[in-house]
Amino acid sequence: MAERLVLRTPPPPRADGRFAPSPTGPLHLGNLRTALLSWLFARAAGARFLVRIEDLDVGRVRAEHYEGQLADLAALGLDWDGPVERQSEHTARHAEALARLRRAGLVYECWCTRAEIREAASAPHGAPPGGAYPGTCRELSAAERRAREASGRPPALRVRADAAEVAFTDRLRGPVGGVVDDFVVRRNDGAFAYNLATAVDDAAQGIGEVVRGDDLLDSTPRQLWLLGRLGVAAPAYAHVPLMYGPDGARLAKRHGAVILAERMALGESADEVRAALAASVGLSRPGETPTPATLVERVSALMNLELQHDHA
Repeated sequence: MAERLVLRTPPPPRADGRFAPSPTGPLHLGNLRTALLSWLFARAAGARFLVRIEDLDVGRVRAEHYEGQLADLAALGLDWDGPVERQSEHTARHAEALARLRRAGLVYECWCTRAEIREAASAPHGAPPGGAYPGTCRELSAAERRAREASGRPPALRVRADAAEVAFTDRLRGPVGGVVDDFVVRRNDGAFAYNLATAVDDAAQGIGEVVRGDDLLDSTPRQLWLLGRLGVAAPAYAHVPLMYGPDGARLAKRHGAVILAERMALGESADEVRAALAASVGLSRPGETPTPATLVERVSALMNLELQHDHA
């Protein structure tokens, strides 16, 4: 059954969009549907569409996935503006953002292991609601700090968020809010964490609307908090539904042919795959193979309806 798109807000004043995959594996159909919707939202608003490769997880990044992901986007008829950016080329701006947070006293060192965090979360009154970091290393005594430094384990860096409440209106989900915990901005291996790098890169690239899977919805209050502390304008957000297999679980390899190459090996064309992805959100009818331009027109019509409703 198609999950029809319901746009709850008009296009943002800045509507430049992006797709930012990690080259750690091939894109599955859920990733491709998110890319298609991000492209359609931007193009229907007459805005730029950018591609950024988020390749900071160096242990898992593979060149063949990077090249394959771009080939899949092109095969579906999704074009992009300007060169493809690689996140690893911009660590200087991540470092500058982190330095600004440190100068503002918003960062502290954390030596906790994942096991210790899980143990704290399971203890009575040990963790905030939702399993957020309980602040174990937030206010260490001098002796406690010396003991942790003597362990030789390098610390991660966390923000002092003070359980800030952040609310926003998602273009597809409507009003959303969340409490921001003391999340990691630099891992203990020195790599910049997802929330910091992604938020800073979106701001640097002038992204006006982030369209991504709703598995990332919980990260949005964190990124909005960061951008606010950095004094940077935040984008709008639209979190699209995930795709699920017949068993009701998130789409995965066990569900069979879930990547573009596998669908094409079964005899489907890239145009037919794009049409099926569009049909899954009510933008195409069964048996129809609309062009990318036709899909842009349909999303533009949805946006115009929302604008008319907003001004009614």
